[in-house]
Amino acid sequence: MFFFSWLLIFVLHLPLTMLQKLHIQNYAIIEELSIAFSPNLNIITGETGAGKSILMGALNLILGQRADSNVLQNKEQKCIVEAVFALAPTTALKNFFSENDLDISEEILVRREIAVNGKSRGFINDTPVNLSQLKALSILLVDLHQQFDTLELGNENFQREVLDALANNAAYLSQLKEKYQQYTTSKNQLENMQLQQANANKELDYNRFLFDELEELSLKKNELEELNAELKLLNNSESVKQQLGSVSFELKDSEQPLVQQLKILQQRLAGLQQYHPQIQQLTDRVNSAAIELQDVADELEQIDNSINFDAERIQVANERLSAGYKLLKKHGATDTQQLLDIQQVLQQKLDAVLNISNSIEKLEKETALLYDESSAIAAIISANRSAQIKSFTDKVNKLLVQVGMPNAQIKVQLQPAGLSASGIDEILFLFDANKSNRFEPLQKVASGGELSRLMLSIKSLVAKKLQLPTLIFDEIDTGISGEAARQVGIIMKGLSAGHQLIVISHQPQIAAKASSHYFVYKEIVRDKIVTSIRQLGNDERITAIAKMLSGEKPTAAALENAREMVAN
Repeated sequence: MFFFSWLLIFVLHLPLTMLQKLHIQNYAIIEELSIAFSPNLNIITGETGAGKSILMGALNLILGQRADSNVLQNKEQKCIVEAVFALAPTTALKNFFSENDLDISEEILVRREIAVNGKSRGFINDTPVNLSQLKALSILLVDLHQQFDTLELGNENFQREVLDALANNAAYLSQLKEKYQQYTTSKNQLENMQLQQANANKELDYNRFLFDELEELSLKKNELEELNAELKLLNNSESVKQQLGSVSFELKDSEQPLVQQLKILQQRLAGLQQYHPQIQQLTDRVNSAAIELQDVADELEQIDNSINFDAERIQVANERLSAGYKLLKKHGATDTQQLLDIQQVLQQKLDAVLNISNSIEKLEKETALLYDESSAIAAIISANRSAQIKSFTDKVNKLLVQVGMPNAQIKVQLQPAGLSASGIDEILFLFDANKSNRFEPLQKVASGGELSRLMLSIKSLVAKKLQLPTLIFDEIDTGISGEAARQVGIIMKGLSAGHQLIVISHQPQIAAKASSHYFVYKEIVRDKIVTSIRQLGNDERITAIAKMLSGEKPTAAALENAREMVAN
């Protein structure tokens, strides 16, 4: 039962991501070495110039930094740097692997190769990737802090994440992100509609004028074509009537009308039917022709009677045709139907302007509501942030005293800003290194060592709230010693309970806190000076720390002091 409880506690305190192993081959003065790291506090020590910074340079290759063939120790062989990471698949990591079409697993291998010609290749689980992909992944796996490379601390996004982590704003930020996205989508749609309306309004009056012209004329289907035919008839009515009357007269009213003659011929043929069988059929056809001609004569007479010269009608038709032809020319149309089609299109454009106005009114209300809802969530987030500022600054300032910066103070400035997916605040961390009460932005006034220790203090406060990757501190203890160094070591030890730390240090007080202690040294191999590294056992640790305290030949007092430091 005790063992199970201990194991559960150990598992719960394992870091989310962890650098398990680093293998370096043919880099600078490193011929080949491998390091297996512990999941907690890893301390790397060694004499100045032994090659500790070279280790960081090799690791930077994995993190996506540029390199050239100058890093090759043997100019005839390629350089290889490999890192094995154990990880829990966080949302950010899942998104990265999904977006880059890579397979995710509980263990991943990141490799970088530098060819003899200086060309570089990167791999994630043996799949080729580019430098930008390596950099994107490295941000999720490693948090590197060097003495003069603490830009993240001055980044507003990081400062906001710190305050939000302490304020437990994660759920509200998720709600705000979703609601703000809805708001921006609605706002963009509204702006697009307003632009469409503005463009439509430029043509609205002209389109309405064109439509009114067509509507006023109120053409019917084929009307212009029929009017044109009617005018031809009216303008030639006398001649037409004369010809119609003449034809009708010849058919049935002349001295020898054709209809009457056909009837006589039909009678004569009827008397011959007995002599030939086909005459009956021909007689019937003549009779039919007589009947048809009689009908033609009657209809011609009706048409003749219907045609009358009408000057008033001619004028009306001419005026309507003239108006119609004017619109045909204006619109480049050829017939009545095309004008009717144009009228329909104009009607649709006018309706669209009316419809878009209604849509804009509806969308304006929807956008305003989403803005109010987003602002309400952002106000809660802002209040939560504001409530954490005093506690946060008090704790950080107390830690700064512990790490050897008794005169330093941090202040958080929270100012109103426009609504965004992160809220309605502009957050700025200000710093005063000498109790001058003149607070300035961090990156302007803090030195590299001050920024590094400040970053350590802040991250130790929020470590349980944020899913931090492996933390690497490269010589952030420069300029401190004694009690301040011991306090830095204590903070690191506490932080390593739930996060992997890899620390390059010159301070024995920090080295004494290590879960695993690694020693970097130079040696001569085949007449060449190379850098090597080994993990120290307990007695070796005591000796190494004693040397850090009193020199190459540690005194008995230094050894005893080192033994006590390790034990405590």
